[in-house]
Amino acid sequence: MAEKTISEVSPTACGQFRKGSAALEKANWDYAIEILKELLRQEPGFFDARMALHAAQIKKGQSAGLFKKALGVAGNTQLIARGQLALRNNPVEALRIAEEILEHDPSTHLGHRLLADAAMALNMPRTAIASLEAMRKAHPDDKKICLQIAALLEKVNEAHQAEAMLKQLCRIYPDDQKLYEELKNISARITMQVGGYNEMAQEEGAYRTVLRNEAETVALEQESLHHKPVDTLDMMIDKSYTKLTEEPDNLRHAIEIARLYVQKKEFDRALEYYRYALEKGIADAHIDRAIYDTQIAKLNHAISSLDSASPDRAAEMERLNAERATFILDDCKRRMEKYPTDMTIRHELGQLYFKAGQFAEAIHEFQRAQTNPGTRLTAMYFLGQCFAHRGMHDIAIRTFRNAIREKLVFDEEKKDLHYFLGCELEKTNKEEEAIEQFKYIYELEIGYRDVSAKVDAYYAKIDAQGAPGTPPP
Repeated sequence: MAEKTISEVSPTACGQFRKGSAALEKANWDYAIEILKELLRQEPGFFDARMALHAAQIKKGQSAGLFKKALGVAGNTQLIARGQLALRNNPVEALRIAEEILEHDPSTHLGHRLLADAAMALNMPRTAIASLEAMRKAHPDDKKICLQIAALLEKVNEAHQAEAMLKQLCRIYPDDQKLYEELKNISARITMQVGGYNEMAQEEGAYRTVLRNEAETVALEQESLHHKPVDTLDMMIDKSYTKLTEEPDNLRHAIEIARLYVQKKEFDRALEYYRYALEKGIADAHIDRAIYDTQIAKLNHAISSLDSASPDRAAEMERLNAERATFILDDCKRRMEKYPTDMTIRHELGQLYFKAGQFAEAIHEFQRAQTNPGTRLTAMYFLGQCFAHRGMHDIAIRTFRNAIREKLVFDEEKKDLHYFLGCELEKTNKEEEAIEQFKYIYELEIGYRDVSAKVDAYYAKIDAQGAPGTPPP
């Protein structure tokens, strides 16, 4: 079942969605839920409608001060059991049951798990991602959830986000070789998509040779997924080296030797073989990315290997972190020069400049990146923050307002936009406008950042101002 956007549904469905969204904006939660549930019965793949329904469910629960759990444990258990049964034979029904569970408790892990599984069974990746992200919010370091999200992000052409998620996991679990392999594989696929490996293979016979034995390639990929003892790795290196001497044009053997040296944590040796493959063949994005990953793995390993008892540990860690940040930024600039029309790389470069506090440079990249529909809203989000950091509060306010207008679904990103808009309005002494932004978030998630303190302080101030005119008891 294909997922649909608002531009892909019928005019009737589009009208219902707008009616439900209007009810949501007016805080008429019950009416919004009723309209959106009926719309999803007709169009179960309508992604925007499902996200709006979830927003209405959450707001309804939080407006009452707590989530409605009228079914009780027994009723909820029965629904979960029915949903699991439906999942095997009727995933659409499983979706409906999952929504019924979430209506009573929009934060329940089991409800989102059922919805995600049903969505994956129906080939609805964005729907699955939304529920998995809701689960990840409670368990941000859960490898299984993160790996599922990464796989789905790649499916919806958001491979760079998947890559970033895997990089974060590798930082959390530095000794998990399977994670590093997953990261390498997705990085390789990204570089192939931008025209490197596949096009090069067509131009040079040497690279056709690299891929000529697909069965061998798959076997090597699978074999290298497992963490092996050093002696086994040495045997595999010797075996691949023998093959390389017998078939010097088959650079796949050189690449495999390099990957095995990475597993041995002999990163300099790995880099030698990657560069050898690069020199003997042609400029190839796949190998280029592998060199980058190896350099990062080398720095990460150096950081994780620092002696905790050493008095110089803090200074050395700071130096290595700075070296890694500089390397990442320089590599991204190099890729930007190589692929100047790739807006995802521009977006990545903008984020790196932003993290480094180079806001003028970041603005330049984000202004370019916002021309791409896939990176537009996130680029506007960062642009607003860049303007705010430079004290250009009026431009920041306009940028945040424009992004909010374009963002139909009230998700985490839109909450951030409302929050930062409120902060900028505060800085320009527009207290009433600012508090409206914070109250909007407060209705949805009382625990978000410091909105509870801001809203409570505002009402306390109102009460204090009204106190002098209050008649004595």
